[in-house]
Amino acid sequence: MWDEKYGRDGYLYGTEPNGFLRGNSGVIPKGKVLCLADGEGRNSVFLAEQGYDVTAVDQSGVGIAKGRQLAAERGVSVEFVHADLDDYDIGVEKWDGIVSIFCHLPPPLRAAVHARAVAGLKPGGVFLLEGYRPAQLENGTGGPPVAELMHTKEGIETDFAALDIRHLAEVDREIVEGSGHTGTGSVVQAIIVK
Repeated sequence: MWDEKYGRDGYLYGTEPNGFLRGNSGVIPKGKVLCLADGEGRNSVFLAEQGYDVTAVDQSGVGIAKGRQLAAERGVSVEFVHADLDDYDIGVEKWDGIVSIFCHLPPPLRAAVHARAVAGLKPGGVFLLEGYRPAQLENGTGGPPVAELMHTKEGIETDFAALDIRHLAEVDREIVEGSGHTGTGSVVQAIIVK
């Protein structure tokens, strides 16, 4: 499915980073950052431009190829990993930051990935997330077609209960990210510190 979506001309979500990430990337300690389900690389390339040592993981080989092209055009280095989050090894205390932008997964996998992210962050590391919440279904401006794949404040509070949740908000905001996300978006945003 994602290979087909990313196989079209241009970049489905554009080449500029997510707005929440752009506005808050400075909270992530300088060092190693992992971008989950990074698609065509817009967020990982942005972070590399900010001086981070970035690894981006995605299940789409087509998306990764576009990410590599974008990184080359921008003159930065990103390690792109073609893998499914079902079995990707995040590691233990390996990352200064983990970024999850519109990474929508089935509930059991989401909980497992979040648990691995908690383990994978170094002490003082930051988990930064923006994702659609169920209210997004009424907007029709992007995101998965079913509520169970979306994020909730309560789910984030549960998954990251052991960490310091510094920011957690439900927001409606205008999102213009390529043709894939355009219009009012109902999102949840989180900044969490280990």
